[in-house]
Amino acid sequence: MLRISIQTILRGALMAGGIGIFLAASPLEVAAQDRTAMRIAVEGAFPPFNYLDANNKLQGFDIDIANALCEVGKFECQFIIEKWDDIIPNLVADKYDAIISSMSMSLERRQKVAFTEKYYNSPSVFIVRKDSSINDISPAALSDKKLGVTSSTAQESFANHLYPETKKTIFRSSPELYKGLADGSVDIILEDKLAIYDWIANTKAGSCCEFKGPDLVDVTYFGEGAGIALRLDDKERLTRLNEALKSIKADGTYDMINAKYFPFSIQ
Repeated sequence: MLRISIQTILRGALMAGGIGIFLAASPLEVAAQDRTAMRIAVEGAFPPFNYLDANNKLQGFDIDIANALCEVGKFECQFIIEKWDDIIPNLVADKYDAIISSMSMSLERRQKVAFTEKYYNSPSVFIVRKDSSINDISPAALSDKKLGVTSSTAQESFANHLYPETKKTIFRSSPELYKGLADGSVDIILEDKLAIYDWIANTKAGSCCEFKGPDLVDVTYFGEGAGIALRLDDKERLTRLNEALKSIKADGTYDMINAKYFPFSIQ
């Protein structure tokens, strides 16, 4: 039997009489209309914070935090994968609205973009192979070594300024950096400690290597943690994201996401 909805019958009858009718939007449609569009840039190559899984779907701590903030802050969010070297220039050029991609809030970056309050904090650290003879990580001791860093990162800036005599290899992404250490392309690398933690602790490839020396927490280069980057004039979005961040920390959402990736707090 042909089934015709009541709405269809009413629409047809009223239109036939020269009267237009507008059916009420569903609650889901209303909710979507109430949300503010926000385009979010992520690198997609920085596990466990942001990466593409076997199904080419974005996963990671940054992604889960972003989704939680979008829900609480009433944003309709779209993720855009962007090369790290281009991520700030293209934010400034209005190709997206925010960067939620483990970006450290360095003084240099604060001149170009605005940041929310930090959503996690992590020191940087040197990593070597377990069979390495390196024990001293001072600039003088590493002057004849090959140091690996990832392009356009706080670690690269730190190494360029404080280790000027050390030969450096610049890798395009963190996974390539780790592979370079494991296969001996470089003698030592400098990386965000939380980013490399899972590789060292939970992968066969990472079992080759270990942390060397103390944590590095230089505010000039590494900032005061990771924040969400916005254009300098985007005051309203900055306020809303800070309020949403405060909310997910207060209601336990942040802690649940934290526990999914790390056995310790990263706030």
